[in-house]
Amino acid sequence: MNDRAEGDLSDMDRDDGGAGESAAPQGALDREQWFARIDELCAEEGYFEPLGKKHSAYFHDDGPILLVSFESLDRILGRKGQMPFGHDVAVSNGWSHLTVICDGETWFRDPAVWGYFDRLVDEAFFEDFDRVLFYGAGAAGYAACAYCVCAPGATVLAISPRATLDPAIAGWDNRFTSLRRLDFSTRYGYAPDMTEGASRVFVIYDPQMPENAMHAALFRADWVTPLPARHFGDSIEAVVEQTGLLPHLLTAACEARLDPVSFARLWRARRRYAPYLRNILRRVDLAQRPRLALMICRSVVQRMGGPRYRRRMHELEARLGLPSSVAAGDANSDIDAAGSSTDETRG
Repeated sequence: MNDRAEGDLSDMDRDDGGAGESAAPQGALDREQWFARIDELCAEEGYFEPLGKKHSAYFHDDGPILLVSFESLDRILGRKGQMPFGHDVAVSNGWSHLTVICDGETWFRDPAVWGYFDRLVDEAFFEDFDRVLFYGAGAAGYAACAYCVCAPGATVLAISPRATLDPAIAGWDNRFTSLRRLDFSTRYGYAPDMTEGASRVFVIYDPQMPENAMHAALFRADWVTPLPARHFGDSIEAVVEQTGLLPHLLTAACEARLDPVSFARLWRARRRYAPYLRNILRRVDLAQRPRLALMICRSVVQRMGGPRYRRRMHELEARLGLPSSVAAGDANSDIDAAGSSTDETRG
């Protein structure tokens, strides 16, 4: 679709940090306008199709690699450009792109969605592509794992995926009790079982968040690669978007280049992410480890500057009776080593 290769539906930009969770940008389309516009844009190469009352399917046909993603309508409308997050990645790589969109907290548990994927299987839709990559986070991560069964041999990249909300299996997760009425026991129900036909499944999660760690532990199979991302809780997806990591992660997963080592290298981008640095420093302060706090401040000052960290560095040096300077050895130490030390202290 060349008419949308530049990427936007909205008229004006906004600075939302990439998270896509705040109010819609000024000049953006409302829901009805957005539906009409996206349907018009899909008329040439692809389609936009309602799936019952709460879901829609957006398909852009471009190349022999298919990215399948899952996202909420509110998140799309709140994002700069008002396009699914996989759109720019797919367009820049010449990939085809299918996004299943939900309106509300449906967890994509709807017979209309099941029927849609059944139809894609019957039509051998996925067989038209050389490679298929499923992506999602949270509830969408659950969906990416659950529906990848329709494309045997696909790769899955899931951020903080939930295995199920069925209380018989995940009764320990009390965050979504009002949604337990959804049917997780029939079609495409238990996500870990649905990944059996995948070539590789990459699960990015925070092992320090008990519920997410327990869900990740349910994805136990030879084809599953866990990728721990400490200190971020449920904000991992926002971090990979705001730091620009999402295209790199998707491309690496699609090209079979993603593994724990390559992920660790990519994930180092968080060392320039201000909320992460503040969180690590706060954890070290709570653990009462001033030398570790000084290590963090020296590293940040050497790599990025920052008057706040410089002031704190001088305060800590004075408190510890150390000379006021940036020692190369300390400054180059891994910030996450400090984070790991605080974890051990709390443990």
